[in-house]
Amino acid sequence: MSPPFTPFTPVTAGGRLSDQVARQLAAEIKRGALKPGDKLPTEAQLVAQCAVSRTVVREALSRLKSLKLVDSRQGSGVYVSAHPPFAPLEFEAQHAVSQEAVIQMVEVRRALEAEVAGLAAQRRSKADLQRIQQAVHDLESAVQAGGDGVAQDMNFHRAIADAAANPFLLQTLAYLGQFLHGATQVTRANEARRVDFAAQVQAEHNAIVQAVQDCNAQAARQAASAHMDNAITRIRSADPAFWQQEGERLAQPLLSGLRPR
Repeated sequence: MSPPFTPFTPVTAGGRLSDQVARQLAAEIKRGALKPGDKLPTEAQLVAQCAVSRTVVREALSRLKSLKLVDSRQGSGVYVSAHPPFAPLEFEAQHAVSQEAVIQMVEVRRALEAEVAGLAAQRRSKADLQRIQQAVHDLESAVQAGGDGVAQDMNFHRAIADAAANPFLLQTLAYLGQFLHGATQVTRANEARRVDFAAQVQAEHNAIVQAVQDCNAQAARQAASAHMDNAITRIRSADPAFWQQEGERLAQPLLSGLRPR
């Protein structure tokens, strides 16, 4: 027997409203109160129960659709997916921007990125290598122009993942992209504070590129793993003032919609 459905409650200020609505819906799906095939409350009902606008509700439903938790049926409404994927990861804002949470995300990256780099070194084509080299060049150019380099950093790692030619790894990274994007924002904001950090990151990226170019899988794995280890060291070196200053600014991107890698 399924748990009873709990009516939704008004959302509060202090966080993205659509994220709060999406979390309430996802929680009901996760605990089985809303089962596969069940129809969600209407848009008007959600507006009334959550005390938000129709735009907020539509944004929340759009996020759940992107996570493949719900499906729209034209003229009928929105339903829980017949085969919902594994439950989406959730971060509370204050936890997501904590030093330990960011380090944990880098640990996840270390486990994945090392293998991705090794496979890329084994399987990369000439075209793959050119895309990787262009991506690292774009990253360096963005930093020199005063940008944060977040998008270019993620494009660089995505280019390596593409060269690994493993669709399951790509799908895993795409799913984690919604959280890796935020963690990358934090690490790059920290690294931008010091010239020596920026130089270290550039050297680490170049070491990965060189190993992939040389088709040296072992060196590529070691370079990628060392890059993540060093990122953790740099994160740990940030003083408490950094987290206090950056926390509020960086919390929202970590909780925004999916950003495929």
